[in-house]
Amino acid sequence: MTKLAVIYYSATGHGTKMAAEIERAAQAAGAEVRVRHIEEQVDPSVFAENPAWSANYEATKDLPAATGDDIVWADAVIFGSPTRYSNVTGSFQSFIDTLGGLWGQGKLANKVYAAYTSSQTAHGGQETTLQHMYQMIMHFGGIIVAPGYTDQLKFVDGNPYGVSHVTGGDNQNELEQPTIDALEHMSKRVVEVAGKLA
Repeated sequence: MTKLAVIYYSATGHGTKMAAEIERAAQAAGAEVRVRHIEEQVDPSVFAENPAWSANYEATKDLPAATGDDIVWADAVIFGSPTRYSNVTGSFQSFIDTLGGLWGQGKLANKVYAAYTSSQTAHGGQETTLQHMYQMIMHFGGIIVAPGYTDQLKFVDGNPYGVSHVTGGDNQNELEQPTIDALEHMSKRVVEVAGKLA
């Protein structure tokens, strides 16, 4: 059974919902799945006036948080981070910065990796954020399994690099079916390729 770790940071909850879709699809594909959020590093007083951010914080703060051991455990990893100025969030980067010891021991290498992201607008840096994550994975010695255009549904969501969601200016856009389909396809592809490598 392929072991998949879904490791993500989410502020307003879209990444949390995307992680849940990945978990569902990967379990249906026969994987053992471990979903872990990256702990919030922003003081809650900063986002007290943001209902979505506060709600996601309250919903996830007591759940198991991601550690490097989750990557060591996994055969495959799907990372998730919102887009911030064409890159990952500070919280996501801080988590990556904790992995130096494992990287030095080669424990992040030879695993399958893919990624997802979200931003308020369609051209808000989603592709560059995914590429930044993949650059990190290259340093790990990981095996990038982007979805590409390996299924007709990818011509609908239009993102060969991973999966992305447009949250809207008020962060109220729920996941639409093309995004859910793309998350399912990416999850199954990651599980399938990881299984072949094993």
